[in-house]
Amino acid sequence: MPVERVTGDDFFILSKTLEKNPYINGLDVRYNLISDVGAYHAAKLLQKQYNLIYINLMFNDIGPKGGELIAKALHKDTTLKYLRMTGNKIENKGGMFFAAMLQINSTLEKLDLGDCDLGMQSVIAFATVLTQNQTIKGITLNRPILYGEQDESTVHLGHMLKENHWLAELHMSKHDVKNCGLKHLCDALYLNRSLRYLDVSCNKITHDGMVFLAAVLKSNTTLEVIDLSFNRLENAGAKNLSETLTSHNRSLKALSVVSCSIEGEGLVALSQSMKTNPILSNIYIWGNKFDEATCMAYAGLIQMGRLKPDNTDVEPFVVDGHVYLAEVSNGLKKHYYWTPTYGNALCHSSNAGFSLVPVGQQL
Repeated sequence: MPVERVTGDDFFILSKTLEKNPYINGLDVRYNLISDVGAYHAAKLLQKQYNLIYINLMFNDIGPKGGELIAKALHKDTTLKYLRMTGNKIENKGGMFFAAMLQINSTLEKLDLGDCDLGMQSVIAFATVLTQNQTIKGITLNRPILYGEQDESTVHLGHMLKENHWLAELHMSKHDVKNCGLKHLCDALYLNRSLRYLDVSCNKITHDGMVFLAAVLKSNTTLEVIDLSFNRLENAGAKNLSETLTSHNRSLKALSVVSCSIEGEGLVALSQSMKTNPILSNIYIWGNKFDEATCMAYAGLIQMGRLKPDNTDVEPFVVDGHVYLAEVSNGLKKHYYWTPTYGNALCHSSNAGFSLVPVGQQL
């Protein structure tokens, strides 16, 4: 039997119920159909309800007009800390209104505009505004609609990181970042002393880019979580990282290299770095090419207690005297798009990135 989803008119009734309620401080209506009609009522609710610190509107068919209404409502809001607009196609126009809002709002700490079809203009606008905004601690700009081959948006975001000393979490997944773009980010990280969580997963970074990242990690003491999943790092990239993690870096806590075309040699090198690096506690490697040496290496780390089962996405098992690795549902942000129908939706092992770097209010 199909589940009826909340529409804009339904949200009007809900908003009226919540207007005077002093006990509700979070609202989650993700994966419904409130559309721009519901966005209008959400904007009105923000103007009348002074207890809401968290609103999740992800994937609600909100367009540019709805984005404009919500962004303008936040000009005067003094309570909301965390807003998720993920998956609403507010496009470049809506993105520009949110960028303008960040010039005025001094309360919002975390903003998720991933999968919103932002354009180059709005991404650059966010980069510009964030050189001055001192309140935002985490921002998600995943999967903008970009054209061109020059990593222009990454250049601007790199410049922002040089100037911004408050942002702790930056998500740039599916951002078309290439090696030269990663170099711009790494150049900025020599100067930045606030960023703790960098997500550049699902991009076009190769082993050449790891030369820049490995170099900056030798001196950067702030980064604690790096997500490199779904990039083509291969053995050379993994070995570059492992050398830095073995000999220099003592601040990184979690590294995800899921599905990065790494084979046994590179994976074993990363496991070896964990033996000498006492700070690196979480590593995620599923989707790469495991050989017997890889399986033995990670099984050994788990058995000796150096790598806790909750801090990795593999689990060893033995068949006919041979060690293999099975996938476990752990990761940096397994529940970003969905939550399980049973158990703890905010399980630390499945959302380790947000547990290690708790930015903003997550309800």
